[in-house]
Amino acid sequence: MDNREIERKIWFTSDLHFGHDKEFLWGPRGFKSIAEHDRMVIANWNALVGEDDDVYVLGDLMLGSQEYGLCCISELHGRIHIIAGNHDTDAKMNRYFLELGNNVRSIKYADRLRYKHWEFYLSHYPMIVHNELNHEAHIWNLHGHTHSKDKFSYPHCYNVALDAHDNKPVEITEILEDIKNFYNNKNNIMQ
Repeated sequence: MDNREIERKIWFTSDLHFGHDKEFLWGPRGFKSIAEHDRMVIANWNALVGEDDDVYVLGDLMLGSQEYGLCCISELHGRIHIIAGNHDTDAKMNRYFLELGNNVRSIKYADRLRYKHWEFYLSHYPMIVHNELNHEAHIWNLHGHTHSKDKFSYPHCYNVALDAHDNKPVEITEILEDIKNFYNNKNNIMQ
């Protein structure tokens, strides 16, 4: 057995919408029902995320039956950090999400995260952020909410929602690669 410390990965996602039984949500994501959607979202998550990984969920975890939604969330691997979305009421955050125990490590309305020399502002809604000239010195907003398949929305805003990532969480190194590729594309006008 190898004694090296296992590096924890950092993942992001948004708009899980467990139990939200509206075709306009699960249909465009390629599913025939909310039950099929929820099973696949859980399977995709658990295939990628390790038990000790950190996952930032940027809002809208569940809608509908609280019991059903909590059951889905409790099946997810990792150490979950919740950023409130428009469907995450104070009652859900202060009562239901706290019932999840050790799985949920933090519940906030927004947060900042530093990774190497990068800085990220975490929110459910896309937020315009102030930036320097060098793209690697920028503060990037990681968000969800839009249900767009586009990874980039406003300048310096990156969409982590399931819709933009094939119904899977996205790892921080992939986000950085996407940002670097975005800036290397000379035809890109959103700088």
